[in-house]
Amino acid sequence: MYEAYYELTEKPFSILPDPSYLYLGKRHALAYTMLEYGVENRAGFTVITGDVGCGKTTLIRHLLNNLEQDVTVGLISNTQNEIGELLKWVLLSFDQPYQSADKVELFDQLQRFLIAEYAQGKRTVLIIDEAQNLAGGTLEELRMLSNINADKDQLLQLVLVGQPQLKELLRRPELEQFVQRVSSDFHIPPFSANEVADYVNHRLAVAGREAMLFDDEAMLRIAKVTGGTPRKINILCDTALVYGFSAEADVIPVEIIEEVLRDKAKYGVFGPARGPAGSVGLGAEMDSPVRVAEFPCDADAARALFPSLSKKK
Repeated sequence: MYEAYYELTEKPFSILPDPSYLYLGKRHALAYTMLEYGVENRAGFTVITGDVGCGKTTLIRHLLNNLEQDVTVGLISNTQNEIGELLKWVLLSFDQPYQSADKVELFDQLQRFLIAEYAQGKRTVLIIDEAQNLAGGTLEELRMLSNINADKDQLLQLVLVGQPQLKELLRRPELEQFVQRVSSDFHIPPFSANEVADYVNHRLAVAGREAMLFDDEAMLRIAKVTGGTPRKINILCDTALVYGFSAEADVIPVEIIEEVLRDKAKYGVFGPARGPAGSVGLGAEMDSPVRVAEFPCDADAARALFPSLSKKK
């Protein structure tokens, strides 16, 4: 709708995980480094956590696009509390036969596959997204699978990616042996206020626009009400561009951001209350209190962050 008007080749703020739009802020860059380190150094377990919409899946997609040819990857993304027969899911992720009902036969199938990959000089990595949904018993099963070794090398590396509940799950006493296998881990926090501006401009540039599109006051407001969460930023910016196109605004001012927020609160499906988990509503959850240290909004801090504000009367 608004792409041509704003000189964009495509929509820059889709909520789908697209590694071509990946912005590596300081903390996201560190998280990706830990992922790479875990894979390249044959870490037994790597754990990456972060809030809903922080960009975890996009990091995983970026990792998959940049792995060397000597890495074989299996991905399980539709996790549930009780994943069922774990061995079948693991074999399916590696495109291996999994139809047998005999667990011993399934385990033998996986072991032979891992040994064959190792014999070809390949590393085998199993990535489990949304791992916070796994039950403690399933995590213990994963630990047992990681015991398949060859000399000093571990044949199956595991990468668990999930929401903060995964951290709480791994703190349970019965999972102490699992945690002792974790060689690489990182929690992704939200963007800082200045990273929000860089993130928005980065996505616009990838979509073909180099010129500024959101003014400084609008950017500061976006940082505050989204709390630095990429998915919320995308939703708010995309809607603001629709409003801007409708109003024939060449640049998106803070007034349009405020209008979007008011309309979402008044007319949105979820109204002013927080929507269900995973919803894309921008009601009261978008205007929740923000940590002042991370998102400074007093006059002096705002002018330091966005110098052009000091020119306004």
